[in-house]
Amino acid sequence: MRAIQVMCRKIPDVMPREEMKWPLIRGRGVGSRPLEALISDPATPVVGVLGTGDFSRSLSGRLVASGYQVVVGSRSPKRSRALFPEEAEVTSQKEAASQAGVVFVALFPEHYSTLAGLRQVLAGKVLVDVSNAVQFNLCRTSHAEQLADMFPESHVVKGFNTVSAWALQTGPRDGNRQVMLCGDSAEAKAVVGGLCCALGFAPVDTGLLAAQALDLENLPLRLFPSWRVPVLSTLGLFVVFYLYNFLRDVLHPFVALGRAPAFYKLPVETVNATLPAVALVTLASVYAPGSLAAGLQLSRGTKYARFPSWLDRWMGRRKQLGLCSFACAAIHAVYSLCLPMRRSARYKMLNDAFKQVKEGVADSWQEDEVWRMELYLSTGIMALCLLSLLAIASLPSVADALNWREFTFVQSGLGLAALTMATLHTLLFGWDRAFDPGQYRLCLPPTFMVALALPLAVLCSRLALSLPCLAAPLARIRRGWERSRHLRFSLPVEEGGAVGNGRSLEDISNV
Repeated sequence: MRAIQVMCRKIPDVMPREEMKWPLIRGRGVGSRPLEALISDPATPVVGVLGTGDFSRSLSGRLVASGYQVVVGSRSPKRSRALFPEEAEVTSQKEAASQAGVVFVALFPEHYSTLAGLRQVLAGKVLVDVSNAVQFNLCRTSHAEQLADMFPESHVVKGFNTVSAWALQTGPRDGNRQVMLCGDSAEAKAVVGGLCCALGFAPVDTGLLAAQALDLENLPLRLFPSWRVPVLSTLGLFVVFYLYNFLRDVLHPFVALGRAPAFYKLPVETVNATLPAVALVTLASVYAPGSLAAGLQLSRGTKYARFPSWLDRWMGRRKQLGLCSFACAAIHAVYSLCLPMRRSARYKMLNDAFKQVKEGVADSWQEDEVWRMELYLSTGIMALCLLSLLAIASLPSVADALNWREFTFVQSGLGLAALTMATLHTLLFGWDRAFDPGQYRLCLPPTFMVALALPLAVLCSRLALSLPCLAAPLARIRRGWERSRHLRFSLPVEEGGAVGNGRSLEDISNV
């Protein structure tokens, strides 16, 4: 607790009276304060920055605005002086290193060798390495470890490499407020952590240099790491279903019936027929791993055995898969609203009206088709609304306002309701088309039948898990019962015979 308090102290608003007599830039030399003094006074008056790049300029401006005295070390002080705030002093690298207790090394790693002559000057100082990797696994040793080998008498801390120069200029935001730190000296990390708090950031201690520095340097190279697999799988499903619809709706009339190829369908109709299939399968993939996990727990008779790694990764990406499903469903809704606006739709409507007049049909009303379309649209709207609620509940600001029980209800209860509505929406679209031989073009079943395979399997598995013969053993397992230990175990029974406060059946989906 005391270490946390040290990391989160702020710079005092008023400088103590005895410190007002000190010069703006203090020399280190014999009178320099050791590392212990810096820890006791985390509001370090002088901070050094080695380097004159974009990050150095942004960091210097942020430090000055936060009340620090900044001295910048440059190989060309005269040329670089105009790039920095007037309150920051730009001098040589040796002079800057000698005056500051905390020194940011804002140089490219290939230029670290130019600091070899500063080993004695930097002895006992806290060095903050802000460099990043150029590509994954280019070096087996991190840049911070290389810097620590060059300056064994210094205390190297890896940090601020995940913060952009723009964030330093504009101030921290929710998306980049955290600053990951790692180092071998707890005291040095406490000093840098206090500096982070003073700048408005939140320090996060991730461990030692050897264990975490390389991962931190590779972290900025990862572009939405948790989204890569969900987005690629969604795009893969889109390509598969798009080609499937192309074969059935565009290529089949040309090959089997000798009609002109209807390539005009590709930009809108084929895309609109593909999106709901992708949305449905992706939404089903959100709840499929929960059923698989429940099945594994039932077969093993315990909850203490680890799931396979692929299942763990799948379950960890369910939020991203759900948002991808919502995106496809929302785009499908927009495409559907635009369908009547196309020229091809207008021509087809006019042709149908002309044929009806020519055939002398006064009333083309079909009761079953009217009901099918009404129910089809209603279930589609309900599914999209439920998906919208799931997407809103996934926002950090909303999720933080929900307790565990509420979040589980939204993501599990409403999620399964959305999957049920989307499945009904697809079934109503198919209506009796599954029994029409003309729908099996090129010996391929309709697209909606292919898309329904996984959702129906998931819903059936959830229905099976809600049966008492499976729900009761699964509830016992999740409360710690193990089949191999042969323990007598019973769920808590309340008045009226309710088992587990009526929660055993509901908790089945919360894997």
